Amino acid sequence: MGRAGDIWGFLKVRKKWWLAPIIVVLLLLSIVLVLTQGSVLAPFIYAIF
Repeated sequence: MGRAGDIWGFLKVRKKWWLAPIIVVLLLLSIVLVLTQGSVLAPFIYAIF
């Protein structure tokens, strides 16, 4: 829980709650990219970015 705990502590102490949705979206996008890396959808997903 090292890095996640550090991020949570930063958000809690600095009151930067607006960063939480950005972090969640980035995590979800990275999971989607990793899971679809070897699939047929990969060229379409990479074309979006």
